[in-house]
Amino acid sequence: MDRIEAKAGEMSSKHLVDPELLAALETLPSFTFSSEVLPLVRQGLDDMLAALPAPEGLQVDVTERRIATPQGHDIGVLIYTPSGTGVRPAVLHMHGGGYILGRARMNDISNRMLAIDAQCVIISVDYRLAPETPHPGSLEDCYAALKWVHDNAEALGVDRRRIAVSGESAGGGLAAALALLARDRGEVPLIFQRLIYPMIDDRTGTGAHPHPYTGEFVWTAASNRFGWSSLLGRAPGGEGVSAYAATARAENLAGLPAAYIGVGALDLFLEESIEYARRLTRAGVPTELHVYPGAYHAFDAAPEARVTQAAQRDALHALLRALHPEID
Repeated sequence: MDRIEAKAGEMSSKHLVDPELLAALETLPSFTFSSEVLPLVRQGLDDMLAALPAPEGLQVDVTERRIATPQGHDIGVLIYTPSGTGVRPAVLHMHGGGYILGRARMNDISNRMLAIDAQCVIISVDYRLAPETPHPGSLEDCYAALKWVHDNAEALGVDRRRIAVSGESAGGGLAAALALLARDRGEVPLIFQRLIYPMIDDRTGTGAHPHPYTGEFVWTAASNRFGWSSLLGRAPGGEGVSAYAATARAENLAGLPAAYIGVGALDLFLEESIEYARRLTRAGVPTELHVYPGAYHAFDAAPEARVTQAAQRDALHALLRALHPEID
């Protein structure tokens, strides 16, 4: 019997999964999150990261810094700078984890590779997590890092006119929220937002008519409700949720930086991603949207799959066009 099955009475989407993604699906952990389970998952992730060997052969300088925030605490960032000299564009990166778990080091290898491939400085933020730190704590942490990069551009070898934000899942949600917040505060101009299966709508998974084929794997509607409840400090889907917490709630998207959105067709975040892209285009924001058939949430855990390679290629090319418009 397959380890992964649909619940009784529900329609399984497993037959729609890209065959090259099936093996990875069997290895990805699946949790029913609760206050009791969350510390165990966090510890397991920390243990896994501690056991990872240092990558070799990538010509990137990696430094760790602590940044003081206006709120009186400090946060850690990992700075990835490709070998060589000269001023480069920058990408502020936020890791995924449903707003409730994760570390900047989770993306160590991919950030090293992206720094080389996109010839940019990547600054990855260890923002505070919910539920210990509800909204707007994590967003303010990321904004403090963004402001620090902008204010210290010369020392970092960064062109402050070419700063982008990027993230996966909850990190994509924070990137989208940062774009909104930066527009409204008017202190740091952004040129691009790179949103990889972003978590941007607290209402997903709370409605009476969910998509029949999304959210079965990896990140479910139940996980989504726990993540959003942790971030908001109350049940998701109700009235009065800030657009800086859930950018899908924003009424005015005009003036935001150009966007790239990539999401799998079986991902719980499919419809909110499509709708956000539609609204961005209606607001005059240059937007590139890709939906990858047969792909579930975090499908890039299967790096050899052709659909993963296509998604990574599309996201890289979009970033290159934004950061290096002089290159044809």
